[in-house]
Amino acid sequence: MTGPRLDIVIVNYNTRDELVACLTSVRDAPPRGLGTVFVVDNASKDDSVEAARAAWPAADVIALDSNVGFAAANNVAQRRATATHVLLLNSDTIVPAGALDALVDRAIATGALAAGPRLVDARGLPEMSFGPMLTPLGEARQALRVRLAAAEAPWARRRIARLVAVEREVDWVSGACLLVERAAALAAGLLDERYFMYEEDVDFCAALRARGGRILYTPVAEIVHLRGRSLAASGAGHAFYDRSHLAFYAKHAPRWVPWLRLWLRLRGRGIG
Repeated sequence: MTGPRLDIVIVNYNTRDELVACLTSVRDAPPRGLGTVFVVDNASKDDSVEAARAAWPAADVIALDSNVGFAAANNVAQRRATATHVLLLNSDTIVPAGALDALVDRAIATGALAAGPRLVDARGLPEMSFGPMLTPLGEARQALRVRLAAAEAPWARRRIARLVAVEREVDWVSGACLLVERAAALAAGLLDERYFMYEEDVDFCAALRARGGRILYTPVAEIVHLRGRSLAASGAGHAFYDRSHLAFYAKHAPRWVPWLRLWLRLRGRGIG
């Protein structure tokens, strides 16, 4: 193989401490064939840019003038990437030694265009980092799994542990740690920038699948995800999710949009 096999893209917004911890975890145990680590900062106000440059001087830190959102910021770096694979990685993750090698190896071995690892929280408990295509039924199933993953009951934890222990082909994997073949990402048009935050990963995987690609979930690789830090920094609450949710259904299943708007209004979350 000539050239790097992996570039990493980390989008950041006011999560300086988590960003430094993420960069440090990758820097201290870099994967094989690592090319460029891109940090795309969405106009943070907490000195994230300076901290990133100090933590990893060799990283390509891209300081944007405004917060363009998760999808658009990722695309800025994806267009600069040169490796065979690109990893979209949240700033609020910690990467154990060997995890990224395992993820890339499994994607290559199975011929998957995109792959995601098992994600666990700070306590080591798994989250539902994969799922079915968004439909009303699919969302109901996924919501149940998410509730079980958050439950304290031993039976619920055992059920989720069994579910996430099996490597499988899925409709989507979480954008918190999403590996993709660079050529396939470009052919699919990269992330749809209509999504400021949320659902861009589901939409991106749908675009890859529409071109005949397979999406792989593999527990062989495990990443720690301290989820929600960027959302907490934004103070946006449900607004980003609801707008992205509506945009997704408008694109993929427009007949459901009026019903979704009604449901949001009934919950006091109407969006114009």
